[in-house]
Amino acid sequence: MNQTVNRNYSAKELIRRFLPYLMKYRKLLFFDLFCASLTTLCDIVLPRIMSTLTNTAMYEPAALTVGLIGKLAALYVVLRLVDAAAYYYMCSQGHIMGVYIETDMRTDAFAHLETLSDSYYANNKIGQIMGRITNDLFDVTEFAHHCPEEFFIAAIKIVVSFVILSFSSLPLTLIIFACIPFMMYFSIKLNHAFRSATKAQRVQIGELNAQVEDSLLGQRVVKAFTAEEMEMEKFASGNQVMKELKKKRYKIMAVFNLSTRLFDGLMYVVTIIAGGLFMVHGKISAGDMVAYMLYVTTLIATVRRIVEFSEQFQMGITGIERFFEIMDTPSDITDSPDAKDIVVDGGNITFDHVTFEYPDDHNRVLHEICLDIHAGENLALVGESGGGKTTLSSLIPRFYDTTEGRILIDGQDVRDVTLKSLRSNIGIVQQDVYLFAGSVYENILYGKPDATEEEVYQAAKNANAHEFIMSLPEGYQTDIGQRGIKLSGGQKQRV
Repeated sequence: MNQTVNRNYSAKELIRRFLPYLMKYRKLLFFDLFCASLTTLCDIVLPRIMSTLTNTAMYEPAALTVGLIGKLAALYVVLRLVDAAAYYYMCSQGHIMGVYIETDMRTDAFAHLETLSDSYYANNKIGQIMGRITNDLFDVTEFAHHCPEEFFIAAIKIVVSFVILSFSSLPLTLIIFACIPFMMYFSIKLNHAFRSATKAQRVQIGELNAQVEDSLLGQRVVKAFTAEEMEMEKFASGNQVMKELKKKRYKIMAVFNLSTRLFDGLMYVVTIIAGGLFMVHGKISAGDMVAYMLYVTTLIATVRRIVEFSEQFQMGITGIERFFEIMDTPSDITDSPDAKDIVVDGGNITFDHVTFEYPDDHNRVLHEICLDIHAGENLALVGESGGGKTTLSSLIPRFYDTTEGRILIDGQDVRDVTLKSLRSNIGIVQQDVYLFAGSVYENILYGKPDATEEEVYQAAKNANAHEFIMSLPEGYQTDIGQRGIKLSGGQKQRV
């Protein structure tokens, strides 16, 4: 059965496989991270400015001059201007980098989907597939941009804060920083539950999309059987499941944020108690205590930002996971390593002891079929429904591969020639005619993209379609709607 791969990927594996997409734009990324480092300067320098002002006012009041205050203020203004410029670059070019990556991944996903066989589409809902290459990849843009930035900024603030505070009092610094591992442990634990809930929600979005697509495309059937109420009940059921999944996800997020706020309070309490005792015993100055409180505030804001970002992180990771589930789905109809272009000399077709069973249910439709169709012959297959007439035709262009036996065209096994050359030499009129949204002209051109206008008109005349096309409001340029809904069944077959 050819279904989308559905297995558990570790976050480490997903990030490792995502890196080639990210590193393609390494210049943008590195400058973005450089700008991210510049945005940390104000948060790092401000506590030192306040510590300098406080200590000078308490211990050297004569040195606290307007000139000193002006210099410190000017320094902070310059840092703020640098911060603004760096933040502007991060918001603009950083997001654009994410868009580039999203576009590359969507292109790769669509290219891979084009290689998958009919078995895949028979076993996977289009709504689910659409969700994977649209909504899921939207979140990758934010992930690609914010993930490196947020963790890089957090690392700088935590390391620099630790170094600066250690010079004031290493014991007090170690006491305060001892709270961080506990906070990160609980965050990681809750992240696993959050990721599972996010993935379940994404799957249900795909199911809901598939259901809506079915209902809307089949509106004529729905109305013909007055089945509007039944369709509403089906939609309400899927919508209810979606509501419950979102409620579960938000409850996990609430627990996540609660734990963060409790740890925030714990760090402030530790700073107040430990810092106060250190001041009582003369281990740190009042200015250093002010700096400690500001650095702790910066640390808490940094950790809180990482925790808040975890929602975006999990959505991005889930999008990447669902992307690789598509990319890891094997293509079961491919060119053989030594495949050559087919050479058609007449067009004799031979079925040599062909047996076929569908891979999903192993229903054997054809058994030991031997058939020779000579060039120029017209052959009609007659039989009961489900007897294998359509299946037999589908084996020639390799929509499926034979289970046993082989099919030859002018003596060439269809599995030994390239799919492109094979299918370009076969003309097909499907039972269920599918036309693409656009004009009549564009749909006729689909079979031969480089055809001239005269060739398009001649093809329409050969199919007895020219007259009815010319009677349409805009002739060949008439828009025929999605799946050619504006044309009759016979008109669609002729186009």
